[in-house]
Amino acid sequence: MTSLYNLPIKAMTLPVLLFPLFLLSSPGFANKYTVGDEKGWNPGVNYTTWVNKHSPFHIGDWLVFYYQSGMADVVQVDETAYNKCDASHPISNYSKGRSYAFELNHTKRYYFICSYGYCYQGMKVSILAQPLPPPSPPPSGDKSAAIPVAFAQISAAAVAAAAFLSLLF
Repeated sequence: MTSLYNLPIKAMTLPVLLFPLFLLSSPGFANKYTVGDEKGWNPGVNYTTWVNKHSPFHIGDWLVFYYQSGMADVVQVDETAYNKCDASHPISNYSKGRSYAFELNHTKRYYFICSYGYCYQGMKVSILAQPLPPPSPPPSGDKSAAIPVAFAQISAAAVAAAAFLSLLF
């Protein structure tokens, strides 16, 4: 006899077990980048070097700006404002808290500056978000081996999920 108390747990079990299968089938994962790495969003950081170190950036990636509250902000601007360090007509402005996360959700160049006067000292960054790369082609040679390996991974996960479910039901 099934207890009503156990139904929510059993109902949640299948999605929890299927999530790893979803991850296996996903074409790629978004990356999270801390702007400025361990130095964060602060004056005195060479953000051009930082961009070159971490490029390419893709749609779905996240930029995380860590800064000192009250000492800096993150202002998204257009190219003209970026070149002039002009924050008077921002696309967006974030100054609350000590961090700001921004998702690159379009294929385009994004521009960010600090409006506290540090932009003139180089506290600005320009990021080009590119489309996701196409999936890698199978290795040349015996292409028949690629299908059994992928099938074996998914099959093993499915067998493990079925075994776990049989314990619950």
